[in-house]
Amino acid sequence: MRWLKGAYASLAVIFLMAPLLVILPLAFTSSAFLTYPIPSFSTRWFIELVDNAVWQRSIVNSLIIAPSTTALATVLGTLAALGLRGRVPFAATLRTVFLLPMVVPAVVMGVGMQVLFVRLGLVNSYLGVILAHTVLAIPFVLISVSGSLAGIDRRVERAAESLGASPVRTFTRVTLPLMMPGVLSGAALAFALSLDEVVLTLFVAGPNQRTLARQMFSTLRENISPAIASAAFIIIVGTVVVTALLFLAGRGWQRQRRS
Repeated sequence: MRWLKGAYASLAVIFLMAPLLVILPLAFTSSAFLTYPIPSFSTRWFIELVDNAVWQRSIVNSLIIAPSTTALATVLGTLAALGLRGRVPFAATLRTVFLLPMVVPAVVMGVGMQVLFVRLGLVNSYLGVILAHTVLAIPFVLISVSGSLAGIDRRVERAAESLGASPVRTFTRVTLPLMMPGVLSGAALAFALSLDEVVLTLFVAGPNQRTLARQMFSTLRENISPAIASAAFIIIVGTVVVTALLFLAGRGWQRQRRS
C-alpha cells in the first residue's frame, strides 16, 4: 500500500512539474522559435530582456509592485486572521467576505476595480495596481495564518498572561513566534501571486505600470518569442529565492527567540 501512495504522489508531482520542465530549457535556446530539439544553448534571450527597454521597465515594475503587495497583504491578512480568531460575531460571514476574491472571476474583479479606481483617481498608478494585487492576495495570507493560529494551544498564551505578561508581550513572545510559519508562507504566496497576476493588471495598470507577467501576455499575443521562456525562468527563480529567504529568515528568527 505504501508503494502505491508513493507512486501516486510521484505521478502528481510529475503532472504539476512537467509544464515547467518542458518550457524552462527553452529559455536557453539559440533559436528564434519555441521548438524542440534545441539547436544549441545560448543566453541571447536573457540579454534581450536586459537590453530591451520595454522588458527592462516591466522587470523594474514587478520589483516595485510585488514586494509592496507582499508587505501590505501580509500585514492586512495577518490582522484579519487575528481578528477572526476565537469567538467573533458573524465570524463565518466575515471570513467568507475575505475569501470572495478567490472565487469571484478575475474579469469581474477587474471591471469592478477599474470603475472604482476611476472614481478614486487610482487608475494607471502604482498604488492602484498594488491595491488590486493586495485584494487578491489577502485571502491566501488569511488562510495560511489562520491555519497556524488554529494549531496554537490557547493555554500557552493564558499561561504567559497568568505569569504577568502583558497582552503585547504575550503576542510578541508567544503568539507571533508560533504563527510565524503561516505568516511567512502567506507572504510567499502573496509575492508569487502578484508576480504572476495578469488580468487585474490589464484593467487597472497603464503603460508605465506594465509588469513582467503583463509583458509576457502581450508578447504571446503579438509575437511568440523565447524571451517569454526567459521571463518565465526569472519569475520562477525569483519566487523560489524569495520563498527560500523567507524560510531561512523564519528559522533564524525562531532560533534567536529560543536563545
